[in-house]
Amino acid sequence: MELNPPILIHWIDFDLLARLGAAAVLGLLLGLDREFRGRAAGLRTHGLICFSAAAMTVSMVSLYYQLDTARLDALRIFEATGAFIGIVGAGLIVFSKGRVKNLTTAAHLWLTAVIGVACGAGQWPLVAIGSAISILMLTILGLVERRYFPDEDFTQ
Repeated sequence: MELNPPILIHWIDFDLLARLGAAAVLGLLLGLDREFRGRAAGLRTHGLICFSAAAMTVSMVSLYYQLDTARLDALRIFEATGAFIGIVGAGLIVFSKGRVKNLTTAAHLWLTAVIGVACGAGQWPLVAIGSAISILMLTILGLVERRYFPDEDFTQ
């Protein structure tokens, strides 16, 4: 079996640490709202998903440049991430007593994975905009919904 040459530990650099570290920190921040609301997928779940997506992307990008690129399809990283998050999200969504629960959490996990992929790819403008909009949507819109639609339950 032919393997790619190993990357030695002394090759850990600031760029790799920044990509993976940003994914871990942003994943935790993105999970804060869900944690405060007591949802099934909170701080740790969001943090792990974002970090895992970034690590998977860094690995794929690295392999793409190390190996024969004609045999690699870098877009499979998105397929695998989407399939996994779809399974996790489907497990979270519950229909009970005529109401759908955890739909926002499932959608937020998908966004968290996308932000993790962007961190792994080093797409910093996308990371910044995606994180900011996500946090605004969950916090600001949550406050607006509670103020103007108090009879509805938008905390899902």
